[in-house]
Amino acid sequence: MTGGNEPAIAAAGLTKRYAKTAALCDASLQARAGTVTALLGPNGAGKTTMIRILSTLLRPDAGTARVGGYDVARDPERVRARIGLAGQSLSVDGKLSGPENLAMFGRLHRLAWPVVRERSARLLEVFDLGGAGRKAVRAYSGGMRRKLDLALSLMAEPPILFLDEPTTGLDPASRHALWDIIRGLVGRGTTVLLTTQNLGEADALAGSVVFIDAGRVVAAGTPAELKARTGQAQFDLIAATSADVIRLTAALGGLAVVTDQARRAVRVAVQGTGLDGIRELHAITGAAAAAGAGIERFSHREADLDDVYFQLTGHARAAGAAGDAA
Repeated sequence: MTGGNEPAIAAAGLTKRYAKTAALCDASLQARAGTVTALLGPNGAGKTTMIRILSTLLRPDAGTARVGGYDVARDPERVRARIGLAGQSLSVDGKLSGPENLAMFGRLHRLAWPVVRERSARLLEVFDLGGAGRKAVRAYSGGMRRKLDLALSLMAEPPILFLDEPTTGLDPASRHALWDIIRGLVGRGTTVLLTTQNLGEADALAGSVVFIDAGRVVAAGTPAELKARTGQAQFDLIAATSADVIRLTAALGGLAVVTDQARRAVRVAVQGTGLDGIRELHAITGAAAAAGAGIERFSHREADLDDVYFQLTGHARAAGAAGDAA
């Protein structure tokens, strides 16, 4: 079992190759018990490979990993007894109904029938699947099947839960319902390792974040730490005319500026927050006034995990987002 100070999940130097392609390169991460850790990165970065290794579905070529205090290579059955997994591939049986799928999973986990009935009823209600009745899952919509798959991963109430892009295909109400479920589980001591393409989701749920790109861990920390280290606040300005975009860009030449001429949008990256941010805004508007550049409207936005993502992965963020300034 996990010791007092031992992380619930600990991976060190994990490497996995497929032919000439390296899916993971010396990747390490840790997750404390009773927390949510988000594993983020572009498609093909190695997130799912990491989840598959930690859940014993794949053996690494190098490195070690311990989950729930047990080595995933030497004690895979003990690891499996302590985890739940909702992967990107659905694990539901299309010939059975939702309640029958839940009952089957409950019995596979050797749960007593009263427990199976109580948990099945609760999960069907939480995920709004009770109305499907005894209908076979093959007749479910894609979103319904996804919700049932998530319910199955929670059936045994495992102490460690792996969720690989769990809200893909869910409507906003179901997504927020799942967030509440995750928060409730973590409040009772469950450890969650989450991969997601929704960085707002990671910001809302995760106490720690690990960014992975091209199989390598490129940054790790709390969302606040990462935003402070690599993110920047920004002012989004909408110029009055196309000519004002040119004047404004020239006036702010010493700052980090991105322009979108079609939308008359100018985005200015700034470092300050609070009073410092106000001073920077005054400096920007003063420079615009001195150059005779008209500003129609502006908005201020603090750094978020999207900013961190774009900086760490080297992808460019569209300047057109400045056009949403209010």
